Amino acid sequence: MIFGVDEAGRGPLAGPVVAAAVLLSKPRPSGLDDSKKLTAARRAELEAAIKRRCQWAVGVVEVEDIDRLNIFGATMLAMTLAVDALCVKLGSDPLEVLVDGNMTPMGRCREWRWTARAIVGGDAIEPCISAASIIAKEHRDRIMCAAAEQHAHYGWEKNKGYGTPDHLAALRAHGPTPLHRKSFAPVAQLLLL
Repeated sequence: MIFGVDEAGRGPLAGPVVAAAVLLSKPRPSGLDDSKKLTAARRAELEAAIKRRCQWAVGVVEVEDIDRLNIFGATMLAMTLAVDALCVKLGSDPLEVLVDGNMTPMGRCREWRWTARAIVGGDAIEPCISAASIIAKEHRDRIMCAAAEQHAHYGWEKNKGYGTPDHLAALRAHGPTPLHRKSFAPVAQLLLL
């Protein structure tokens, strides 16, 4: 039993960081790849296939905890929450967890208890990590599109909270919302004015 883990939302100025853990089925859904390389339509198709055929879970860490822990700590926590939720769902721990990137939560998040291996570029080369990247990105994108309905000025339905020129202009014009990460420089600088 090997889980793939990836996150979405490390870089944005607003919204949570989301991680997903996936245990692939056999046969696995075809066409898995890094979520950033897929069109929105293809990601949606693959998300539906993964959710229908595989076991998966997400971990979400909100803005308050990102500001309290820092984004690295929040990402490690989101990954831990996702793996733990999948273990609970399955009633069993994985043999190993494959994590996209160059670090795992092992030794960096107190609650992490599983054998893990970091794989740089894993979201493009390990299918279980690719699946996790798709689930995490789609889950976070939905959160940001819903938030855009309450905070229409910021264009989150398009930029998903990233610091695009339009988002930065709206931030300067309207100030930060409760969903903005106060520990991130563009938001922190506005709060000092």
